[in-house]
Amino acid sequence: MCTDAGCSHASLPRVNIKQAQGDAVIIEKTDDKLVLCPQCDWMVKLPDINEGDKAVCPRCHTTLSASWVEPVLQPVCCAISALLMMVFANLFSFVNMQVSGIYNQIKLMEIAEAMVSDDYASLATLFIVFVQLIPAFCMVAIILLCLKVKLPYRLKVIMGRVIYLAKVWCMVEIFLVGVLVSFVKLMAYGDIGIGPSFVPYCLFCLLQVRAFQCLDRYWLWQTIQPAPDLHQTPRVGMSGLKQGLRSCPCCMAILPIDEHKCPRCHTVGYARRPNSLQWTLALLATSIMLYIPANILPIMVTEVLGNPMASNIISGVIILWEDGSYPVSLVIFIASILVPTLKIMAIGWLCYDASGAGKRDSKLDREKMHYLYEVVEFVGRWSMIDVFVIGVLSSLVRMGQLMSIYPDVGAVLFAVVVILTMIAAMMFDPRLLWDRKK
Repeated sequence: MCTDAGCSHASLPRVNIKQAQGDAVIIEKTDDKLVLCPQCDWMVKLPDINEGDKAVCPRCHTTLSASWVEPVLQPVCCAISALLMMVFANLFSFVNMQVSGIYNQIKLMEIAEAMVSDDYASLATLFIVFVQLIPAFCMVAIILLCLKVKLPYRLKVIMGRVIYLAKVWCMVEIFLVGVLVSFVKLMAYGDIGIGPSFVPYCLFCLLQVRAFQCLDRYWLWQTIQPAPDLHQTPRVGMSGLKQGLRSCPCCMAILPIDEHKCPRCHTVGYARRPNSLQWTLALLATSIMLYIPANILPIMVTEVLGNPMASNIISGVIILWEDGSYPVSLVIFIASILVPTLKIMAIGWLCYDASGAGKRDSKLDREKMHYLYEVVEFVGRWSMIDVFVIGVLSSLVRMGQLMSIYPDVGAVLFAVVVILTMIAAMMFDPRLLWDRKK
């Protein structure tokens, strides 16, 4: 029984965790549930999991599988409810503002329309894709797959792949935090109110997060199609690389190293991601080059009584601090300045360590580096808060000559930096951190 607090995923309703068996034993029974940990490449035999329990890797403590109470009903109900709330959130007024008797209100989709009208269709596209399209598609896919609706097998595979590839790009909760930050910024200029769509959107945010949380990847792919037969005897408690085996990065099927296309989900994969460090460093170098102008150039222009005033990220933090909005100022500083900077440094350090230059071979050092990787992968997307704040401000604050706010080129560059660092973290293969174990 393992109660390790370092598990990387959210706890189940009953926090009762079984550690998967990791001793070096030969598996002879064909019905044993075997998994190659996608984070450290350790061969694990999954124990029998009771409802509310989860199995974690004994090596890196990554959650491998979970047994939810009502594994079909929970994600389906949450996904259906989320879609209904999303419809209501787009039908009515979202937020409103009143300044000196001038009243303005916006719907969710009007945020994208405002950015397009300001010739920033790129920011509008990010909003539509990350906040509307991807979450909606994932909820529909969860409903269809969990209910086992009769669909062509190839379509099921596409939906199963998209759910886990697109999960990290669902930024509904990040947008909601950006809206709350916008409220604090605008309180100094006028009266801010919420419309009938605001509460449904908050519920949509909570429900879609819960739908993802209740969906177990191992269970889902087993319901789509059982894993392909393995024509060799695997050994538990040993790296898959040493056994000539690899894990499918999408459906977790165990495959021979020389079989590059998974027969179950058709994903092309390798024992280790080809040129992982080179791709990661190339993306990291590009993001560094863009990060400097993203912080220097203005991200938005505030026009008051016909006088435009440009501001960048740093000046926005300073203004909020001087106005006494210390918590919001800290949130923007951490999400938009501190997190991207530390993330760039952390990814560079991970690449340095994985290349072997770090010469750290102790188990404790590997666990620390793996934990650093998990933190980097989780926090990077939250830097999009500032981009969403600009989207809300530029669509809501349109009071003619009295006061208007427009996005500027710095916002586009900053969004590109966030996306590049997210892709860099995805291209990094965490299994490289564990390969130098003696």
